[in-house]
Amino acid sequence: MTLTIRLATAADLPAMTALMDRAIDELQRPFLSPAEIAASHAVMGLDTRLVADGTYYVVEESGALAGCGGWSRRATLYGGDHSTSLRDDRLLDPAHEPARVRAMYTHPDFARRGVGRLILESCEAAAAAQGFARAELMGTMAGEPLYRACGYKAIERIRSADVDGVSVPLVRMGKTLASR
Repeated sequence: MTLTIRLATAADLPAMTALMDRAIDELQRPFLSPAEIAASHAVMGLDTRLVADGTYYVVEESGALAGCGGWSRRATLYGGDHSTSLRDDRLLDPAHEPARVRAMYTHPDFARRGVGRLILESCEAAAAAQGFARAELMGTMAGEPLYRACGYKAIERIRSADVDGVSVPLVRMGKTLASR
């Protein structure tokens, strides 16, 4: 299997959205209740600002979309376009604030095949090249093992805001980036 990575474009949005929905529904199943999975759709998703900023990637294998994810120099830590209460488009100061790793999703058919690691490495390298010394992310329970394996440490455990009376467990994690 040969994975390739490139910057996402607006033309990728429909396929990425479908991949995200399937990843939430299938990969969260061992970690969350059905009600928490349903609530996840309101909490997670694509922030199209990342695509517009040129900091969001797609990973493909033989033309098939295997995953997507990115990083941001903006203050928003997590959430999609529909998560307006979580948005903060303020630009971060790389000298004092960590870059954000955002919206990481792997197609279930490609899980545990290096897709997430490739995205993380690409995000970390790009953020370091922009002067960031640290990265933070808000991980799902399904994503936490990957992030730990890639050197991220838990900072705090939270629950999302309630969606129809249900919240989703999340973990804020951080990592010092290798200097470039």
